[in-house]
Amino acid sequence: MINLSKITRNGKAFYLAYDQGMELSPSVFDDESVDPQKILEIAIDGNFTGVIFQKGIAEKYYSNTEFVQKVPLILKLNGKTNLVNPRDPYSPQICSVEEAISIGASAVGYTVYVGSSHESQMFSEFSKIEQEAHSKDIPLIGWMYLKGPGTLGKEVGELTAYAARLGLEMGADIIKIKYPGSEESLRWAVESAGKTKVVVSGGIKANEKEFLNEAQTVIDAGCIGMAVGRNIWQAENPTRIANELKDIIWQ
Repeated sequence: MINLSKITRNGKAFYLAYDQGMELSPSVFDDESVDPQKILEIAIDGNFTGVIFQKGIAEKYYSNTEFVQKVPLILKLNGKTNLVNPRDPYSPQICSVEEAISIGASAVGYTVYVGSSHESQMFSEFSKIEQEAHSKDIPLIGWMYLKGPGTLGKEVGELTAYAARLGLEMGADIIKIKYPGSEESLRWAVESAGKTKVVVSGGIKANEKEFLNEAQTVIDAGCIGMAVGRNIWQAENPTRIANELKDIIWQ
């Protein structure tokens, strides 16, 4: 099995996600969070076990800087905009494992939209990335997201477990999934993922108390941590929220 110690601490994970500029547009940022330098400062102050970037930001703000020694880089290898057929998405590969390593990545990530009609193409790309990453002892995180015509009319909890199982069977070391709505459903997803570790995405900015309660449920269900973006860098005090989340994750 691939060593995850570079992107975990005592078996737990806490990632600061910042790939939303490509996926959602700059509308999610304010004058501070639009600056990747500010995000890196939050990642260090919050003692995150990884920061998630697309390659352009990693090249210009992370690679060959002091940040390389202070916070591990998880580089997303694929991406898309929200402008083209969001109901049946395909997220093409835009960076190689070799390029990610040259930028300073400690791990790589790839999104599979489970239920999309483009699923087979994403499976093929994921398979090649898995082979290359593991040949270089680099962990692969699978963003296993439910979206596409194949998901219509189906129960979210069961689909989430299916996506988690796909991550295991495709060779992901960690999977990132969305909260399926209940602890019971999330427990089943974690069980379905087997020896593949599970982190849950933070999602859109939520009420602080409700978000922290959900984080507690995530850990209670057996996940190793969370990958949070907007609920950190859209917060009035990002470091305080990060510290509260760390207390939950490493309780």
